[in-house]
Amino acid sequence: MAIGPRLDLRMSQSLVMTPQLRQAIKLLQFSNLEVSAFVEDELERNPMLERADATDGPPPERPAPDQLPASAGAAVPDTVDHTRSDTLPDGAAQPLDFDTAELYDSGPGDGVAHGRGAAYEFDSDARSIEQVAAGAPSLREHLGEQLRLTFPDPSERLIGAHLVALLCPAGRLTAQPQAIADALGTDCDRVEAVRARMMRFDPTGLFALNLAECLAVQLAERNRLDPAMQTLLANLDLLARRDHRRLTALCGVDADDLGDMIAEIRRLNPKPGSGFDAAPLSPLVPDVLMRRLPDGSWGLELNAETLPRVLVNHAFYARVAPHTGKEDRSFLAERIQTANWLVKSLQQRAQTILKVASEIVRQQHAFFLHGVAHLRPLILRDIAEAVEMHESTVSRVTANKYIATPRGLFELKYFFTTAIAGTAGGFHSAEAVRHRIRAMIGAETPAEVLSDDAVVAVLRREGVDIARRTVAKYREALGIPSSVQRKREKAVPA
Repeated sequence: MAIGPRLDLRMSQSLVMTPQLRQAIKLLQFSNLEVSAFVEDELERNPMLERADATDGPPPERPAPDQLPASAGAAVPDTVDHTRSDTLPDGAAQPLDFDTAELYDSGPGDGVAHGRGAAYEFDSDARSIEQVAAGAPSLREHLGEQLRLTFPDPSERLIGAHLVALLCPAGRLTAQPQAIADALGTDCDRVEAVRARMMRFDPTGLFALNLAECLAVQLAERNRLDPAMQTLLANLDLLARRDHRRLTALCGVDADDLGDMIAEIRRLNPKPGSGFDAAPLSPLVPDVLMRRLPDGSWGLELNAETLPRVLVNHAFYARVAPHTGKEDRSFLAERIQTANWLVKSLQQRAQTILKVASEIVRQQHAFFLHGVAHLRPLILRDIAEAVEMHESTVSRVTANKYIATPRGLFELKYFFTTAIAGTAGGFHSAEAVRHRIRAMIGAETPAEVLSDDAVVAVLRREGVDIARRTVAKYREALGIPSSVQRKREKAVPA
């Protein structure tokens, strides 16, 4: 057999992930916020894209304030009236060198007319300067002001500033006083003296080394740190286990006094620093809106606020492309193809979300009518077969997507639950079983605390074939303590 190079012709099939297909898959699993951010980046990169709600051109130029006539109103006619509307008057097109950076985009409620080129009506703002909210100070800024007012000695202020820098978000020190003293080259007693005074800063309880010390400072501020309370703070592990009988013996109080002490501890703040530097919570915006129709069926529609409105600027391409060179024309052709794919991907994403959400609502019809007890078992394969899609596509569609229903706001993933067999055949949703366990334990009395075996017996009488270890797993997932701990807690009301 001869050895040497030769040329062979073979035919094979393979799945190739094109950049456009990757983009469509990536958009499908994005949340509405991620899609908006992605579209904003594309609008900056691609000159062939434009917003669907964009106006035809920039607002008309206005004369400078010193060129305004001295007559009443001092406003240029046709400027304020038209800029308050959604359309501009005819002939309002401006030269291409118009500088949009000079426009001021104000927030709502600031007395400025909104829209592109809105007039600045500061006189219409009736608020005083005292009514304008200032930004909330950070924890370190708040402590820095108290530090300057409390310690006139520069060396003590230096120690205090170092303690402030070592605070964790909860308000505890992340280093021991001896290590701090060694780092600053001073005595540990002096560091402890500064720390003792700073623990009374607002909010009280900062700069503590542990939870017990943090609570002790707050109780001392209220003049409630008696020997019984000190003993209780020294045995917080017993309080966590709800061993109230042993706590009453250690503290030398009866059950009623122990209940009052526990109630007072619960009113304290275990993390005094958590109220500062907290990022504002962004509200969940639903992707699908659901409402009940007059005929009893459910109507679904996509939330217009979460749909990016972009268009392909064919007019710009037709106007510019004939006057460009070969390299520029190739760039514009690539950009317009990318823009077409993006618009198509966004439309396909919206249609897929609506199609999958409609099938979920159809299969969970009983849940929307009667509540979580009627939630039926559902897996991705059930929806995928009904809408003729792959399971991975359904998984991407339901991730980070929310639907607003008459029963509240739910993630689409919520409606997919595993099945638990019934004693008389059929299946029950695991989420419905967890809801039933929570309801049973929430309705129990101090004299009749349900054990896991008792919960299993009740569920089996109701037709749910469930094991004791499954009940314990669901109870722990719900954050419900064991029957022994619940009995101890209910024996001493706190």
